[in-house]
Amino acid sequence: MLKLSSKTNLLEQETYKYSLQDIREPNLYRDIYPYDEVPKIVFNQRRSPMDMPEKIWITDTTMRDGQQAVEPYTVKQIVDLYKLMNKLGGPNGIIRQTEFFIYSKKDREALDKCRELGLKFPEITSWIRATKEDFKLVKEMKIRETGILVSCSDYHIFKKLKMSRKEALEHYLSIVKSAFDEGIVPRCHFEDITRADFYGFVIPFIHALHDLSVEAGIPVKIRACDTMGYGIPFSETSLPRSVPGIIYGIKKYANIPSEQIEWHGHNDFYKAVSNATAAWLYGASAVNCSLLGIGERTGNIPLEAMVMEYASLRGTFDGMDPTVITEIKDYFRKEMGYNIPPMTPFVGDYFNQTRAGIHADGLLKDEEIYNIFDTGKILNRPATVTISKTSGLAGIAYWINSYYKLTGTPNEVDKKSELVIKIKEWVDAEYENERQTSITTGELIELVEKYSDLRL
Repeated sequence: MLKLSSKTNLLEQETYKYSLQDIREPNLYRDIYPYDEVPKIVFNQRRSPMDMPEKIWITDTTMRDGQQAVEPYTVKQIVDLYKLMNKLGGPNGIIRQTEFFIYSKKDREALDKCRELGLKFPEITSWIRATKEDFKLVKEMKIRETGILVSCSDYHIFKKLKMSRKEALEHYLSIVKSAFDEGIVPRCHFEDITRADFYGFVIPFIHALHDLSVEAGIPVKIRACDTMGYGIPFSETSLPRSVPGIIYGIKKYANIPSEQIEWHGHNDFYKAVSNATAAWLYGASAVNCSLLGIGERTGNIPLEAMVMEYASLRGTFDGMDPTVITEIKDYFRKEMGYNIPPMTPFVGDYFNQTRAGIHADGLLKDEEIYNIFDTGKILNRPATVTISKTSGLAGIAYWINSYYKLTGTPNEVDKKSELVIKIKEWVDAEYENERQTSITTGELIELVEKYSDLRL
């Protein structure tokens, strides 16, 4: 049957409704995932159309997936991080939701203390396994929305659950129906979607969820989970690895609107951020992240990265305060003792720091030459240099001007300044004596105070 689409204003064939394929043996896509080789990226040259939603936002899993990768957070730490996320997300709630474990007494106490703050964003949700026992916890805590684990690949259905596809689908639907019966919004976490039979299980399952949703009058949310980081952001790649194909397919063939579609990815193949961006571009309103990307194995999508992606795509932070990223970085390091890899973008010690003398010379002449953007304004972290044997006069001059806030003042120093030359002579002598480490801030302060009247 043909119909005129209100979205494209073109005549289109009515969407085919896919049926469950209840196969006897699991489809493990061994041609793509041989296990004893690197997974293959396969192309089919079928281009999914970009379909950026009118509104996009970020959701958070720091208290859930993030906690699975580190020592459990204390109640105070959870509350503090929640307040920082609210501050970062701004009044428009671009960081819209965050999910909590609810199994332990400590987790429930932290959730209650965050709710007591009365903050609108991020909305607090929960996460449960697809069991009736877990669902009782959600009802007891009166949580409006909960994530429900619905593993969708044959790896999980056959190997972990020891079920057939039909048995898994019926089990999942019974739990989701319980959520609807209690007036709770179910967020179905399609675990391992990038190894799942998209048209043989995923789409038929979503059809069944949609039918339940219509009957209950409550929306169902679909979280597409790239559990192993296998997703590929390129449009012409084949399913099940194609992020554009997955998002487009959920919208087109399951008739789920953008605001009910969410992407959750991992970074096993360094594609977490690019896959999340692709999910936005091809029709998902939400991308699920964790602070600093902390999560299972190689981690989740870094929340701070998607703050920057949002601003890049929209041309505005829409009320978000990116300087809070630096506050969050400092909190993880100082209050939680978390060791952030120094080369991590936006939060690592080296991310806007140079060691090369030729780069420092460029910074001294014009910071924009070697800094990605005005990091002082946007992140409250001015560009810095590390003083080592390669820093040269320019590096020392830049460090003094930056540390003592002399840039643009009458006291600003340059490569010809006597203070700079004396410190350079001292640094050279250190490395001639086979020093291997960088010059510390304390040593530089001592030298500046020895050879000048500068004081903080």
